[in-house]
Amino acid sequence: MITLAELTDLFFSLGPVTQSLFGGLFTYTLTALGASLVFFTREINYKLLDAMMGFAAGVMIAASFWSLLVPAIDMAAAQGIIEWLPAVIGFLSGGIFLRVCDAYLPHLHIGLPVEEAEGLPTSWRRATLLVLAITLHNIPEGLAIGVLFGAAASGIEAAGGATVMGAVTLAIGIGIQNFPEGTAVSMPLRREGLSVGKSFWYGQLSGIVEPISAVIGAAAVLMIQPILPYALAFAAGAMIYVVIEELIPESQIRGNTDIATLGTMLGFTIMMILDVALG
Repeated sequence: MITLAELTDLFFSLGPVTQSLFGGLFTYTLTALGASLVFFTREINYKLLDAMMGFAAGVMIAASFWSLLVPAIDMAAAQGIIEWLPAVIGFLSGGIFLRVCDAYLPHLHIGLPVEEAEGLPTSWRRATLLVLAITLHNIPEGLAIGVLFGAAASGIEAAGGATVMGAVTLAIGIGIQNFPEGTAVSMPLRREGLSVGKSFWYGQLSGIVEPISAVIGAAAVLMIQPILPYALAFAAGAMIYVVIEELIPESQIRGNTDIATLGTMLGFTIMMILDVALG
């Protein structure tokens, strides 16, 4: 029987693209597990859901800083670039990219009627629009995992602050916050009359983009190493855009402001502990 230590050594011996694939598959699995709750109940406790959405926001805020921006700044210094410049360019570019996607990709935020769908006008069903909303902010999460694994393998990790353990920590944090996202898609669809199977299918579908974008992120930075600090900051900017534009408003739309805020603080604290202790 293979021990946990042997599995760990095997994982660390893999190439960064393969590591990114496994990291993305891990976060996808957590999304699917969250969606699987629909097999056991069709009711949803919205206070708990809002707390979980707030928790997800806190995880993403902490991950954006400790796992992405700090290594981007350290890496720029190691490359002899003005330390803050790649972080500023990448961070703002990530936000602008998500804004453009937000403006054109049809999607619907959780808890809103289909008439309030954003993006280009479409006749797509509510389920499709909900999945696209979650998928939109799963893309930068997957990219962040891939870019960090790529950065760790770049050969300048000691000076740049990016390590394989830091990338693993990021994947763990994103996976934890993906659990409520799967639930947040599948449960409302079940309550609206979709079958259990279809509700689960749509819930897990939103996470499948993460292993794909993780592999793309790792491959891109390995081929063009000078973009590493920009890519790290880009992922951070995209994630912060998602937090402010989607997660925090959605966690408070039903009036559960206090519990959602406490959830955000708890998520931030746990991700900070993971990143400092393990990263």
